[in-house]
Amino acid sequence: MFISGYAVVAGAAERLVLGYDSFGNICGQKNTPVEGANLSGLDMTNKKYVFFLDSCSLETQSLKISSLSLCVSSCPQQQLNSLEDLQSFARNNGSFLCVYNLNVSSYTLNPKAAELCPTLPVPPSKSFPLFNRCVPQNPECYSKYASVLISMVNEMDVFHRILSGILAGRDTVIGLSVLALAFSLMLVLAFRFIQPLLIHTLIALVVFGLLFVSGVLWWLHYDYRNDPSTELETEKENVKFLLGYAIFSTIITVVLLSLIFVLRKRLPFAVQLFQIVGKIIGRIPFLLFQPLWTFLILIVFWVFWVAVLLSLGTAGTAQSTSGGQVEYRALSGICYMAWYHFVGLLWTSEFILACQQMVIAGAVVTCYFNRNKNNPPPHPVLSSISVLFCYHLGTAVKGSFLITILRIPRIVLLCLYNILNQKKNAKHLFSCCFCWVCLQKSCLRYFNQHAYTTTAINGTNFCTSAKDAVSILARNSAKLASISCFGDFLLFLGKVFVVCFTVFGGLMAFNYHRELQTWVVPLLLVGFFAYLMSHSFLSVFEVTADAMFLCFAIDMETNDGTAEKPYFVDQELLTFVSQSNKLTEGREHRNTRPFQDNEDGTELQPMV
Repeated sequence: MFISGYAVVAGAAERLVLGYDSFGNICGQKNTPVEGANLSGLDMTNKKYVFFLDSCSLETQSLKISSLSLCVSSCPQQQLNSLEDLQSFARNNGSFLCVYNLNVSSYTLNPKAAELCPTLPVPPSKSFPLFNRCVPQNPECYSKYASVLISMVNEMDVFHRILSGILAGRDTVIGLSVLALAFSLMLVLAFRFIQPLLIHTLIALVVFGLLFVSGVLWWLHYDYRNDPSTELETEKENVKFLLGYAIFSTIITVVLLSLIFVLRKRLPFAVQLFQIVGKIIGRIPFLLFQPLWTFLILIVFWVFWVAVLLSLGTAGTAQSTSGGQVEYRALSGICYMAWYHFVGLLWTSEFILACQQMVIAGAVVTCYFNRNKNNPPPHPVLSSISVLFCYHLGTAVKGSFLITILRIPRIVLLCLYNILNQKKNAKHLFSCCFCWVCLQKSCLRYFNQHAYTTTAINGTNFCTSAKDAVSILARNSAKLASISCFGDFLLFLGKVFVVCFTVFGGLMAFNYHRELQTWVVPLLLVGFFAYLMSHSFLSVFEVTADAMFLCFAIDMETNDGTAEKPYFVDQELLTFVSQSNKLTEGREHRNTRPFQDNEDGTELQPMV
């Protein structure tokens, strides 16, 4: 799968957030020596703040600040007027403001101390909460310092600004991911022991979440747009992203509220559907815990992916200059490698989810095609996992690759939105293309899922299974669609619930850290992770229901309910399907053939 290798050295984004001195040492961690730089490779674990020796006269060019910088353990909170004050501050606070190779006892004795120590007087400063810099509090110095820092951040390319935002908000991203996990687990338990009140509560929470998140997004956009202190390029990007989020959220809210209103009368039907699915899940040991393993695998992969992304963004070569200082030069072509790496995120995530779907489908197929319902087959989940790894990994790879192929055009169309936004005809064309791609991806995901079930039944490859699944669905689409439509919609509302409340938590958390942080992109990443988590957990019900109905369709086509070829389906499911499709009323119609006959009349058996 597409997983990029680690870059050799850390650089721009990590150094920007954590801070680094003029000798190549990253503040707050241990460092490796750089050839030709005697003061590199120092242990800066306890020295987390960057201090500029001439903080009142900073100049920048090509992301380089002219003043010498050091890693210090604390910033001077009072003005220091002499070398004696510097010496006293170092001894009392353990924070050395002169170059590392100058001993504290030599501050007042060394004739070169004026060159190796900060320009006097040293203004009082405080540590900047986001980028770990000692920011001068003197109004004149602060104005100069802020203008230089703004200029430096604005000169960065978008890729590195995004990486700096991810690094700066990494703790918040992790916390929001845990919140999404908690919401997903709560919904799994709710759907497992579903009751009418729970469904009404879920719908009410989704409606509230959609309206509230849309309102908060519009409010934040208005607040940012009318904030006179908006100077940074990252803050201007936040305004644009917030507008896009607000429009998208409003459209989704209107569409979903309309669908909820139209389908409101089918709530009792949905309750009965999930009760049947819950009983099937209850018959298969440990099936409900399958998403936990998938979630752990996804977490490991996502952590690895983010680590590689940061390595790609911070890749650079350290080169020593005259005077023993160090400069970092970024590697060329890194931005193109980042796109390659992003495709790897989509494909690998879809592959992991496809493996889970095949395991669930295989377990459901094994239990469905079991004559003795009171004596289920032993270890159906483990059996399905072994069949997947021995025979059908290629099926999961192909299915996930097709989903990824359709995801990429959708992302490209989103990126082109800003370009086409001012042209009405082009904007209309964009909207049509985007809707077409989304529709194709949704249909492909639906058919992929049934292809996995057909593979579990017949043991055929992906292409053959997909063809068979399309054939079966084409013959029975009118009957099966009415059964699974509202159930899938309710599960989708569950996913929307998780994403809405996770994004709302992200909006509140990130809004407290506006300065120098492209937080809307980490927020988008959090929303993506929240959706994948909820999809991973709730797909147990979705895949179980779809596999059950596909098995039912094959059962009806293959068997006729006679003693020679009895149905595999139990009475409860048959009655439910018959009532929902108005096929029959009463037991006397049990032997009728509600689905199209199969010509050869052979009985399909699950692959074991």
